[in-house]
This record gives sequence, structure tokens and C-alpha cells, in this order.
Amino acid sequence: MGELPTYTPMLAQLGAPPPPGEDDEWGHEMKWDGVRVLAYAEGSALRLISRNGRDVTATYPELYPLAGATGGRDVVLDGEIVAFDEAGRPSFSVLQHRMHQRHDERIRHLVASVPVTLMLFDVLHVGAEPVIGVPYTGRRELLEDIVAPGARWQVPVWFRDDGPHALELSRRLGIEGVVSKRLRSVYRPGRRSPDWIKVKNVRTQEVVVGGWSTGQGRRASTMGALLVGVYESGRLAYVGNVGTGFTDETLRELGALLAPLERPTSPFDPPVPREQARTAHWVDPVLVGEVQYAEWTPDARLRHPSWRGLRDDKPPTEVTRESEPPQLAG
Repeated sequence: MGELPTYTPMLAQLGAPPPPGEDDEWGHEMKWDGVRVLAYAEGSALRLISRNGRDVTATYPELYPLAGATGGRDVVLDGEIVAFDEAGRPSFSVLQHRMHQRHDERIRHLVASVPVTLMLFDVLHVGAEPVIGVPYTGRRELLEDIVAPGARWQVPVWFRDDGPHALELSRRLGIEGVVSKRLRSVYRPGRRSPDWIKVKNVRTQEVVVGGWSTGQGRRASTMGALLVGVYESGRLAYVGNVGTGFTDETLRELGALLAPLERPTSPFDPPVPREQARTAHWVDPVLVGEVQYAEWTPDARLRHPSWRGLRDDKPPTEVTRESEPPQLAG
């Protein structure tokens, strides 16, 4: 059998839940707060490829047995790698401990202390045949038939015809939101399609780190805040400082990552306001992170942003401002 073809993930648009009169045309899944991967299971081997094409297989060895759970079929699966907190909720901050590890001994230790689970929600290829042209309902049935349950992966339940219930359940469970998918929709690799709508319970925004400011008080020897931006018309626009949401361990890790990236000039265009620039240390804009925030201000700044963690599944130049989640507006 030939090698499985390479795919890129289909993406969802941010939006409001489908209108009640159209709910029978949609299915709804939990929006897992983790890292998106495509899983290529061939023979007894598994490859995990991130959204930006990086091979992250070695980072998550507890997922290797998935290759033997597909009934002997070579498949390409779509899913999200998730870590859970002590209350059993998906936690992006807990997942941070796993995302950037490359050392085998450290990874083996973390498999025991911070295990991950792969939430599988789609199938793109089975054997020699692509199935991206099969409607969503058919792909879900195929996925549930192919994948045998495992300790570190699952095919989560989805909800048909009941979007309000799915969204309310996501709120009660402390989950980021839901993804509503049109039942007749096909899988469009690499496309951001209105056939998939992500409905968020909280405001989050991906940002690019362009610098950091000197800390004060107990942070005098470390970082005070990150200076962050998003891309607009090919330029990195400053959107604010992030000074909360950091643990001591996070500060140490960020300091080690930022030190070799330091540069003499600001990467932001237009320039950062003088007050923020006065104590700034500029860095090459290569690190992507995610923040939770209260709202966008009229002058395009993030109000009360709090750090959630680094992301390694998206190129910096693709980080742009997301619109406000409609169900949270006002």
C-alpha cells in the first residue's frame, strides 16, 4: 500500500451559534482547549503532525499505541491533544508542560505526571481512499467504527440538533466552547470554512511576542510583562502588555526562550508608545502565545490580558485579530 498523502487541517470560523430554525442542519462538538494535530497511522507506526506542519510525535509517546487501534487500516485522523487539570477540565496551562519538550528523559517523566489525551473528531483518509468528500455525518460514523477505545485517546460524543444544550453543557463543564459543523459539509483541507463555526465561552486571542519589560518588586530580576502584537497588512501592530497569568516556572522558561532572540530595534510598526517602550527589551517576533482578555479597547488594545501559554502550532505571520465572540458581546 502506498504512503498516506499529506493533509492540512480544516479550520473553523469564529461566530454565533446557528439560528434555532436551522439547528437540525448542524452537529455540535466540544471545543477542546489543546493542540491540533493530524494523526497518520500506518502499519504499526504513528506520526503526529501539528497545524503548522511540525512533527511532534516524539513529544507524546503515550499516543503511539493508537496505530494499533484502527483495525489494521492505514488512516489519517484529525484531533486535539488535551491535558486535564485536577478537576478534570481541559487545561491549556497544564498542557504547556508537555508542548515544548524535546528531551527523552524529561518526556518519559512527564508522561507519568502530565499525561495527555487525543480527542479525535474526524477522519480524512482510510486505506488507499480519501474520505474528505464524505459528508460530516458519514465521516463521524466512519471514525467511530474505525477507532477502538484506548486509555489515551477517545472519540468524544457529539450533539445533533441541540446546539443550545451543547453550549450550556460546555459552560457547566468549564470547556472553552463548542464547534458547530454543518451535517452535510465535506472536509476542506487548509480552508477556514463557514461550515464549521467555533462558539467561545471566553475571549481569547493569539499574540506574537515582540518584547518584554523589566520587572519590579519580586520580579525585579525577571520579566515584568510581555509586549505583544498581531499582524495587520503585513506589519506587527502592538496591542498591549501582558503582565499576569505567569507562574515562576513560566517566567523562567520564557526568559530562557527570549534571551537569544533579543535585538536592538522594535519589531512593532507603528512604534510602541513611549511609556511602554522606555523599559522594553525587543526580541525577534517568532514566539506565538495566547491570552485571555476582557475586551478590545477603541484604540485596538487588549484590556486586562492574562497569559495562557505559548503555542507552537501556528506561524507568527498568521496571527491576526479575531473578532469578538458574538455571544459574549456587550
